[in-house]
Amino acid sequence: MRMSVIGCGYLGAVHAAAMASIGHEVVGIDVDDRKIASLQKGEAPFFEPGLQDILAEAIASGRLSFTTDIAQAHGAAVHFVGVGTPQQKDGYAADLTYVNAAFDALIPHLTPGDVVAGKSTVPVGTASALAERVTPTGATLVWNPEFLREGFAVQDTVDPDRLVAGVPEGEEGERAAEILREVYHPSVAKGTPFIVTDYATAELVKVAANAFLATKISFINAMAEIAEVTGADVTQLADAIGHDVRIGRRFLGAGIGFGGGCLPKDIRAFSARAEELGRGESVAFLREVDAINLRRRERAVQLVVDALGGSVFQKRIAVLGAAFKPHSDDIRDSPALDAAVRLHGLGADVIVTDPEAVENARRVQPQLAYTTDRDEALQGADAVLVVTEWDEYRRELSPEHAAALAAGRIIVDGRNCLDAAAWRSAGWSYYGMGRP
Repeated sequence: MRMSVIGCGYLGAVHAAAMASIGHEVVGIDVDDRKIASLQKGEAPFFEPGLQDILAEAIASGRLSFTTDIAQAHGAAVHFVGVGTPQQKDGYAADLTYVNAAFDALIPHLTPGDVVAGKSTVPVGTASALAERVTPTGATLVWNPEFLREGFAVQDTVDPDRLVAGVPEGEEGERAAEILREVYHPSVAKGTPFIVTDYATAELVKVAANAFLATKISFINAMAEIAEVTGADVTQLADAIGHDVRIGRRFLGAGIGFGGGCLPKDIRAFSARAEELGRGESVAFLREVDAINLRRRERAVQLVVDALGGSVFQKRIAVLGAAFKPHSDDIRDSPALDAAVRLHGLGADVIVTDPEAVENARRVQPQLAYTTDRDEALQGADAVLVVTEWDEYRRELSPEHAAALAAGRIIVDGRNCLDAAAWRSAGWSYYGMGRP
């Protein structure tokens, strides 16, 4: 099938390459000349495991191309729109500027029978408003939310755990749903759930999922706050309640909290949209979910301060991690980078290391010192703060090796990912998040 992908950022670039990898003919379209030039050469403009391989293969095969010319979308049977919906600068609501601009550009090139599939995360009610603009062209709008995990985005696109299609009522919607089944044929054929809903439900599926995950993370971090004043161990608590099949252990990792380009801004946008709908009280708890999350960043910094006797002024602190999670170079709303900036603001000599995110971090926080070499960061450090659980920090760094490099023996585990007993037995003062 021939298809276009409008917007070639994180979501769009992965989607375009993945669709080409399963046999479709895809053209990716974006207004960013530099990004398109990189993609057209088969070079991923950001780090995502597996993307470089399928991107290069699809470009070489001729099934995938990139352009800044929206007219190249003409003739495609399906048009995916996957542009960003950042938080508004003056409030919590989602900024739909890029979504509206994408539809403005695409609509003149639609023909009767086309399917336009929205993938952006948008406030509920957006799809029905956009459908009023798409329908007069003879095309059909569907809402097909994405559920990508950064670090596993290629896998999640090629082999998703579910597919959701919000469609209009009647034969038009049925036809559009069948076309999407054809698009995702390999997944549908193996039995992946394909859920057909109305527009509003499809929009809510995405934000509800993110709200639930954020709530689960903040719940265990709230328990960490209680553990810190009672002497309990939140990791053992999480293990114990995680054995309950109704709860489960995943996303019960207490620590410095969540970040990235999805959970923080999506729960804030959901709260803002609920207020607009007159149902703000229904998701009022999300404000506290957000507040708990931000408090854990403050707590991680305070642990470093306390461990160094009440002041970090002119102390060398190695911050292990800049990306908001491992297997990514994404530093959007990164708790790791936030903690580094806070320590720098308190007068510390901060050096940040990360396997993939250093250049991105340097662009937004140039006042910090950076290195991609973990051992260089550890050299002469008075304290170490682990804030992104890359394997080279949680599995491959031994306390003995770190001791041979660092000046001090203080380690703050912002992700509760280290073996506390091993570090303490090697002479380190170990501080966890919600651990005695």
